[in-house]
Amino acid sequence: MKLVKSLLLGSAAGLIAVGGAQAADLPVKAKAVEYVKICSLYGAGFYYMPGTDTCIKFGGYVRADLMVNSGNDYGFNTGAPDGAQNRLRNNFTSRARMDLTVDTRTATEYGVVRTYADMVFTWTGGSYVGAGNVAPGTSFNTSGGATLYNSTTGTIGGASLGLYHAFIQFAGFTFGRTVSIFDAPWQSYPAGGPDTMPGGSNHVTGVNQVAYTADFGQGITGSVALQDPTVYDTTNIWNLSFPGGTSPSVTAGVVNFFGGYGAPSIGAGMVAPDIVGAVRVDQAWGLFQFSAVAHDNHASYYGSTEVSGHPSDKWGWAVQASLSIKNIPTGPGDSINLQAVYTDGASRYNFQSLFPTGIAMFGGTSTPGAYQSLGFAAIGDAVFVNGSSLETVKTWGFRGGYTHNWSPNWASGIYGAYGVVDYGSLATTAICANAVASLGLTGNCNPDFNFAVVGANVVWTPLKNLAFTADVNWTHLDQKYSGTVFVTPPATFAKPQATYELRDQNSVTMLLRAQRNF
Repeated sequence: MKLVKSLLLGSAAGLIAVGGAQAADLPVKAKAVEYVKICSLYGAGFYYMPGTDTCIKFGGYVRADLMVNSGNDYGFNTGAPDGAQNRLRNNFTSRARMDLTVDTRTATEYGVVRTYADMVFTWTGGSYVGAGNVAPGTSFNTSGGATLYNSTTGTIGGASLGLYHAFIQFAGFTFGRTVSIFDAPWQSYPAGGPDTMPGGSNHVTGVNQVAYTADFGQGITGSVALQDPTVYDTTNIWNLSFPGGTSPSVTAGVVNFFGGYGAPSIGAGMVAPDIVGAVRVDQAWGLFQFSAVAHDNHASYYGSTEVSGHPSDKWGWAVQASLSIKNIPTGPGDSINLQAVYTDGASRYNFQSLFPTGIAMFGGTSTPGAYQSLGFAAIGDAVFVNGSSLETVKTWGFRGGYTHNWSPNWASGIYGAYGVVDYGSLATTAICANAVASLGLTGNCNPDFNFAVVGANVVWTPLKNLAFTADVNWTHLDQKYSGTVFVTPPATFAKPQATYELRDQNSVTMLLRAQRNF
């Protein structure tokens, strides 16, 4: 028995040894692959980041634009070279853009923590400012063209990066860069349209802020925010003691040269954020929003140095009402968007961030002795003269649009906007004195003006998230000057020193766009 037992145990040991050797020769079994898991908590497109409880979503679009009869990315023709209406301006401009969004959300004991970023990569065709009149030795950029200037961005034509949104949301708070709570949800595009529509605010490219939103249920919310006004929410504070922009400490723009508006005096910097509040009702029938803002006007000095003194700060303000009507009888998906705004010392909340603060447009004339016609206007928040306090500039405006869906693949829109600028008595007296003295203005002098835009578009969507758009608009500058001026336009206009008739001006532009969202 002992012998049999020993033989059996030895055989088993041998089998185990052989099996172990054979197993060592086999490939090691791979670990299970950790597949990406769908996160259904926050809608389609979200996935759990592997190894975390954070959900993430990527999105964006690729866009190709062609602007006809325009030297900028869909605005009216003003300034140099667009407003010159001569051989220096582009008859078309192109733009290619990729937009990338990253959205993350994490459920916590304090609620959902969200981060969001929206980054854009853009290539825009520029304009050859003053080409043919460039100084000897002017450098040329072989990668993007020669002496390029883009009248929308104010930078050389070519590639550029942008950051539209970058914010953190936590427990009702928003920290970072996003649209303003003052804005209507459609920004300045009630049914499409150009980037230069007045009648309300527009922070579609974002603004730095700290905001808090309280949700009262049934689609009713209230929000407050502190907003950085440095770039997007300040126009000009005109120092009218320097006619024609002759301040020794400030370089004046083209409009100062034409209009005697003095020198811009916002070089004093910012000392207070804009204080914004809004109440919104967002339900199945549509949306209503009322928003208000307080804006501090902080000028620099009466003269070129600090010993000359300065006017005290003066707070401006603006209010806006927005209304969207859905489920209207004309068809499913149709909508009407309307808004109106009034500002006093906060003009940017009417003539929004993509609108130029100075306008100079040339055209034809039938006036004997005049070389051409000229329309000019300027937007400001406040004005002052030596020793005076600030006088605020008042504006009002409205915009609206109607979108109709003809079928699942075809839609069209019509839209319009109107803005009014009203300078006070101090501004009118000083600006007109400067214009008569420095420009030889004859006829009626009044710096007030009206501005109107009307247009229409058609959108073809052959496939989901693929759209082709044709949008055309007419823009009208209704200035209150009349008569003539004798001026020497800047060299970038290629215009001679001559007598110019003061007259209203028009601009017609068209946008052709292909866009794929993802």
